[in-house]
Amino acid sequence: MGPTPGYHLAGKPQYCSLRLVAFLLIILLFVFFGRKDVLVLTPWLAPIVWEGTFNIDILNEQFRVQNVTIGLTVFAIKKYMVFLKLFLETAEEHFMVGHKVNYYVFTDRPADVPRVPLRGGRRLLVLEVPGAARWQDVSMRRMEMIGSFCAQRFLREVDFLVCADVDMRFRDHVGVEILSQLFGTLHPGFYGAAREAFTYERRPQSRAHIPRDQGDFYYMGAFFGGSVAEVHRLTTACHQAMMADWANGIEAVWHDESHLNRYLLDHKPTKVLSPEYMWDEQLLGWPAIMKKLRYVAVPKDHQEIRHR
Repeated sequence: MGPTPGYHLAGKPQYCSLRLVAFLLIILLFVFFGRKDVLVLTPWLAPIVWEGTFNIDILNEQFRVQNVTIGLTVFAIKKYMVFLKLFLETAEEHFMVGHKVNYYVFTDRPADVPRVPLRGGRRLLVLEVPGAARWQDVSMRRMEMIGSFCAQRFLREVDFLVCADVDMRFRDHVGVEILSQLFGTLHPGFYGAAREAFTYERRPQSRAHIPRDQGDFYYMGAFFGGSVAEVHRLTTACHQAMMADWANGIEAVWHDESHLNRYLLDHKPTKVLSPEYMWDEQLLGWPAIMKKLRYVAVPKDHQEIRHR
């Protein structure tokens, strides 16, 4: 496991300053000479990652020098196991190619985890967890389990953690350009909408509540991450908020995603991923601004899968 970017050069302040200046210059070059058809910076100056806003060769070299290991968590509970093989096969083709990766598969069916050939420096680690009666419970307990394993082992084993849904597939490059201390992904259904249209939790009784005059973006719960320490803070806070709601007899409208949106409103992500990193072509087509479709939904019957 390599050092966390930005924190391993404490004895070389001049070197740090030069690297920071170079990094800011690269960002400014992409802002002024890159994409003009999409928003590329948040109001708090975090980059929004689209095709044409990064140089992957420079970034790959930066992260290889730091010798980072990336963890990818995925939950294959009950019948969702059917999606795992395609998820892993396409991850091997497109996810963090050339870098060390630990796949962390949370499942109640460890014997059914498929054998998928892995590149060098990549490992598949199966973490057995109990199932749940409702898919909503699986979704909400994900925060608790990720937070718990961050403390137990992820902090020692990886530098960054990417948390993904299993009923998806990688279709194009998803690499180190997404890595940051804390990142969220724009929901494909709301990336062009006014915040009044966002499906935040609107009931004040919930800890996930966001008033109609507040909000930056609507983030998808199916793809988020950051440094292990930041993911630990996020998942722990969301789990505690969900437990507080449960004690008060309320469940947020979109479960853990509602709490994720509340957290990212209060703790601004240092990088935001465009809908290239979370798309459903069957529902949304392929608009011209989407130069790449990187991580996409697998066609499915939600009701049939969730209730089998």
